[in-house]
Amino acid sequence: MPQWCTRQVFRCFKCLERFADRLTGAAGPVFVTLAVGLLSTGLFCFVEVILPSLPWPWLTTPICLLIALNLFAHYYYVCTVSPGFVNEPPRSPGFGLLWAKRRDGARARPLTGVRWSEDLHVTRAATSRCRKCGQMRPERSHHCRICNRCVLKYDHHCPVRINQCVGLHNERHFVLFMVYLVIASFCYAFFGWKHVLIGLGWFNEPWPYFAPPMAFLLTYILAVVLCLAVSAMAGWHLYMVAGGETSVETQDHEHYRKIAKQRGEAFVNCYDLGWRKNLELFFNIGTHGYPTYTLLLPLRIEPYTDGTAWARRPGVEQHLGVRPGEELTDEDDEN
Repeated sequence: MPQWCTRQVFRCFKCLERFADRLTGAAGPVFVTLAVGLLSTGLFCFVEVILPSLPWPWLTTPICLLIALNLFAHYYYVCTVSPGFVNEPPRSPGFGLLWAKRRDGARARPLTGVRWSEDLHVTRAATSRCRKCGQMRPERSHHCRICNRCVLKYDHHCPVRINQCVGLHNERHFVLFMVYLVIASFCYAFFGWKHVLIGLGWFNEPWPYFAPPMAFLLTYILAVVLCLAVSAMAGWHLYMVAGGETSVETQDHEHYRKIAKQRGEAFVNCYDLGWRKNLELFFNIGTHGYPTYTLLLPLRIEPYTDGTAWARRPGVEQHLGVRPGEELTDEDDEN
């Protein structure tokens, strides 16, 4: 009887969870529209109120506009670029003003597929059949229960901010969006506090700007909150990237470490090539990738792999400390 009650309670919570997923998924466009409106309001208040008061306008104005351009561009990319689904056809190389150009030594290499190089040990990914959609998928792919599709290098589904999954093809834009959001909100909070005092009537001075003082005060409070909250999120994501992990893999690897420790073994992540190489591969910069300045410009670039092969530690073809049958599945991740 107690076990039956426990199962029924668990099923009720799972039903509520799925209902919440559908609700937030349906309301995703509303959240994205709200985010664009808030970002646009903040940009307008910054340009009209704060930007004219900054010193050295010949220097600070281009820098601030570049930060704003990166913020909006990466948010647009992360909302519109498909994360990469398993059943999608191979992507053709991108071209045009929005696409970055590779280094001279790497231009002969294809922009899609695997970035083969002598300094990387790259092997084909193992494949398995998804128990939910029946698709054959390479390793590091997971089934999204909201999209009901398998996503290459699945990180998480974000219904509130971007209304889609974060995966192989848009994860770089997601992280850069958070980084530039932290920089923009910090600049807003750091350079706008004097205008907050004027808006509150601290100096008994009239408010000389077109933007209402209440709108400026509200966006200032929002900027402070976002700076603190998104800093933690961006820092955590960069920490996972430096460790060669996604959000899902971080949880799985913690489970593997406990199992390996119980046997007196050590878990080793085969994708972890060291923090510097992990960051280079994630942003696809370096000798065989794109120039470092692509981190400062709102340009599109392809990932270093098409998701069917991965760079690994030399001599480590799979995680150490994990035995066959102990790998977590999508069903285990949901429990």
